[in-house]
Amino acid sequence: MAHVTYKIIRHEDGWAYAVKGTISESYPTHVEALAAARRAAAEQRQTGETETIEYEDENGRWHTEQAPGRDRPQTDVEDST
Repeated sequence: MAHVTYKIIRHEDGWAYAVKGTISESYPTHVEALAAARRAAAEQRQTGETETIEYEDENGRWHTEQAPGRDRPQTDVEDST
């Protein structure tokens, strides 16, 4: 099973969370960024319907695959402050 870690970081004039190189929107406070990361991590663990997804990889190539609704990753939030 995959594992995804949401990391709380300083970003612009506030705080954000980062996941696999992607940074969320900025939040004015650390508390708000932490709450948003916890919500996102919880939502990602929720089962759903099997769907076709498309995504672009780090080399700019697009992929299409089936995402099983029950194949959800384990998630956690890392707060280094």
